[in-house]
Amino acid sequence: MTSTVTLPSWIFLLLLLAASYAIIMSVLFPSVRWYLRRRLNRTVDKLNSSLQIKIRPLQRSKRQILIDQLMFDREIIAIIEEQAQRDNIPRDVLQQKVKGYAREIVPSFNAYIYYQVFYWLAKKVSRFIYRVRVAAVEPNQLQAVDPDATVVFVMNHRSNMDYVLISYLAAERVTLSYAVGEWARIFPLEMLIRAMGAFFVRRGSQNPLYRKVLERYVYMATQSGVCQAVFLEGGLSRDGLLGEPKLGFLDYILRNYDWQTDRDVVFVPVGINYDRVLEDENLLAWDRQEARLTTAAHLAKLWRFLRINLFAGSRKRWNRYGYASVNFGVPISMRDYSEKRGIEFNHLEKEQRIVKVIELAELLMESLRYVMPIIPVPIICAVLLRSGEKPRTSLEILGDCDTLIDEMIEKGAAMKAEEKPRQRTLSRSLALLKSRDFLIETDDCYQINPEYKPLIQYYANSIEHWWND
Repeated sequence: MTSTVTLPSWIFLLLLLAASYAIIMSVLFPSVRWYLRRRLNRTVDKLNSSLQIKIRPLQRSKRQILIDQLMFDREIIAIIEEQAQRDNIPRDVLQQKVKGYAREIVPSFNAYIYYQVFYWLAKKVSRFIYRVRVAAVEPNQLQAVDPDATVVFVMNHRSNMDYVLISYLAAERVTLSYAVGEWARIFPLEMLIRAMGAFFVRRGSQNPLYRKVLERYVYMATQSGVCQAVFLEGGLSRDGLLGEPKLGFLDYILRNYDWQTDRDVVFVPVGINYDRVLEDENLLAWDRQEARLTTAAHLAKLWRFLRINLFAGSRKRWNRYGYASVNFGVPISMRDYSEKRGIEFNHLEKEQRIVKVIELAELLMESLRYVMPIIPVPIICAVLLRSGEKPRTSLEILGDCDTLIDEMIEKGAAMKAEEKPRQRTLSRSLALLKSRDFLIETDDCYQINPEYKPLIQYYANSIEHWWND
């Protein structure tokens, strides 16, 4: 027992590292994890005291628990059995695919990152680029939404800034869970997006097993009351018009919905519009592969944007980018909607249910048209298109804008007379269009630059349903 044991230095170092690792993993790491979890729970409790729609228990659950729930969901097990027998595929192989799909979809919400990082960043970026305006058609009805309901913000999709803008504006009342496309699955953006509570989807996937996993996650989130945000058109508008609604997400929410026993589902239409969409030229060139910007071109454009705007004053940035406006519409309670129409979605066959989902989607799209913000640049673009090729002075354009706004208000647009933009604001928006070469000016007479007419049409299309007779 008293004899000396001699070890080579490399074995001693190896043992020392192994012992250090064991101490860290068995003593220090659990303690640090417990400390961080405790701090996070305190943060969530503090946030819940101020939020209208509280952070739900599902959002606070460990991600692995949610993945396991999906893997052993009875409907997913049933489709695995069916596919295994039909295609002669081992069940273990299909179970591993389900696990991969679940890990791809399920977020890992972190309240600290959402509010201390993303909210701060979204606020700074939104205000850095635009002058932000927010309004609500019926503020009292928004305030009266049941705090226990599953709230789903249904939005049009104009720009990738939509994610940032709506998260910033809604953060003081709710935490939003987005469905994000595969474009964002790059390191480290993927980790940040998951921590914000967003989940990834493969748009257009026809894989029945994948679609079932996605459906059951949406059902799980809806049943748990997680507040969600949906772009009803599916993707970005390429021409500025509101597109046809995509039914998949609505159907996932409603196919098992029982208005008599389930918590209420409340759809809130949200209209978003910009005086300048950052990706406008790329969106119009989307169908022409050679005209799309490459990754290098995107980075060069970003650098140019930062170089020009980083040290510019807020007034100069406003003159370049104008307004970003968000308008919240009238909430639609599915409990009231289903009761009044005698609809029981959970008892309908697929063909019958899809018909009812289409009716709801059309109502939501009509609500989006109603709450679409009417802001200076789209108004001016509409006036110029209605004028044809006839040159117009600045005073004539501003007068026609005032007349057009009155016409839209008479038709029922969600805009009050006192909200009409001032002449000075319209003049700045006219200067914005001229600075981008959209207009040709000669002695204070303005005409549309033929080269940029598609972009003029793009901006006017956002409110086309109000001005195009």
